[in-house]
Amino acid sequence: MVNLDAVLELQERKVVRKKLANLRQEGLVPAVIHNHGQPSVLVTGHERQLTAIYHEAGKHHPLNLKVGSQDFLALIKDVHYHPVKRQIEHIVFQAIKRDEKVEAEVPIHLEGEIPAEKVGLMILHQLDHINVEALPSDLPDELKVDATVLAELGDKVTVADLQVPSGVTVLEEAEHPIATVVETKAQISEEELEAEAAAAAAAAEGEEGAEAAEGAEGETAAETEGGEAKQETSGKETSKE
Repeated sequence: MVNLDAVLELQERKVVRKKLANLRQEGLVPAVIHNHGQPSVLVTGHERQLTAIYHEAGKHHPLNLKVGSQDFLALIKDVHYHPVKRQIEHIVFQAIKRDEKVEAEVPIHLEGEIPAEKVGLMILHQLDHINVEALPSDLPDELKVDATVLAELGDKVTVADLQVPSGVTVLEEAEHPIATVVETKAQISEEELEAEAAAAAAAAEGEEGAEAAEGAEGETAAETEGGEAKQETSGKETSKE
């Protein structure tokens, strides 16, 4: 496990744009530190080290950065990956102050066993991270929500259900869903098949009814024509008499 409280030493860089590919080939990641209206500081760090730190710190854990004689307290604000290799290609740090509140992205953790999953239902995850505001020392590693209430189809937990510590403000609407109980794809497919079968059966019954009606109309028409023919014959015989 990475010690996130340790000082992360980065090297200032002069290389920009076209020559950045050479740095990446050497196992280095170009990065930038934005610093409260001051000129940004261009730096590099080792790819493996920065990857491990990002996996642990995310975008919510303050980091102690050292660049030459300069010290920074900073958050990771953005990370760019190579589209194919999925390796970190660039990192943006934001310098922060210990006595000023900051905004950060915190992961959400569903706590406890989920009853709905035990009966074959599925959980639709609608919010995995959430933006909060707090002093750097108050930023939580995660926000928990009780998942044991997710028992039946349609049950859900929202932002209002999050366990938020004091000193932390959630920057999201309270009614925004975090997770909802839904049917599995197999269940949905089965219901669709049943609906299609019912529709086909109804259509077949309709066709049979139409055929029966057409047959009845045909018989009625034949009987009518037969009756008219008999009347005409009777009329002719009467006239002969």
